[in-house]
Amino acid sequence: MNVRFLSIALLITVLAASAFAQLSPTEKWAAQVASQYQISANVTYRTASNQQLKMDIYRRTGTTAQPTVVYIHGGFWVAGAKETAIFSLEPWFEMGFNVINVEYRLGVDTDPSTLAPAAVDDCFCAMRFIANLPANFNIDKNRIFVTGESAGGHLALAMGMIPESAGLGKDCTGATTPPPAGDQGGDAAATTAGPPVTLPPMPKIAAVINWFGITDVPDVIDGQNQQPAARRWFNDLKLANSMDIAKTVSPLSYVRAGLPPIITIHGDSDRTVPYPEAVKLHEALAMVNVPNQLVTVPGGGHGNFTADQRVAVYGAIKAFLSKNGLLQQ
Repeated sequence: MNVRFLSIALLITVLAASAFAQLSPTEKWAAQVASQYQISANVTYRTASNQQLKMDIYRRTGTTAQPTVVYIHGGFWVAGAKETAIFSLEPWFEMGFNVINVEYRLGVDTDPSTLAPAAVDDCFCAMRFIANLPANFNIDKNRIFVTGESAGGHLALAMGMIPESAGLGKDCTGATTPPPAGDQGGDAAATTAGPPVTLPPMPKIAAVINWFGITDVPDVIDGQNQQPAARRWFNDLKLANSMDIAKTVSPLSYVRAGLPPIITIHGDSDRTVPYPEAVKLHEALAMVNVPNQLVTVPGGGHGNFTADQRVAVYGAIKAFLSKNGLLQQ
């Protein structure tokens, strides 16, 4: 073959390949993210009700300590799974945060130990476990955010608002030394963990990002806005001292000065967790000068927001965190 012809053919091939390989910024990020994170999957943070309770830890690599988002799934405390939340985690990956995805005991009426306040206890233990993660997990312990949707939003609020003096999350039986950062997990993550440890106190929560979470638990189990699924967490109110427990785990019971910044996202047409619950919470927070913002999604229901609405919401979240000095590197 003529050398000149071969050179021209090679140039055409290279140019064609180069044109084909052009990626949009979003596609470029998606291609790179696997090399920017290490995953420790299904790490056991507690054993309770004969269950090993697990979390997935996505650690940002090649950097210093980073802000960390702890995500808690919804399901009225009786349904759901951390594995269904992956799309809700992606915006935080794109922002470069560490992400920790937490499961908890789901309430089953045949096992009273899984009913209220078990999920709150579990989340307190999860937060204490996270506080015990070693430095090579690159977690900035001063910038731990909690977030979740629906019941997960309630649990996120609980982590930011319920004081340790309430007595929840005291007995974190089964916590072990965390596995090495980057352990790819599955059952292996649990087996590589070390011996049992005594966990430190709750870390200070830097901010709460609440997606349409329950703020008034008595209201959804025995008030105007009661929901059958919510009542199941209390065994349809057959659980002893149901209303006392409901008040104990209700974020509205703990509004006071000095709480972390709290932002809520709520649709004003939500028929599952009524929008007025969010309004009531933020009016109370404003009265005691807690930094807060209520992001109202016009016509929005119980989640299932449109793509454009979600883009606007994440813009509001990022602006809120920045305004409160939580995105500075």
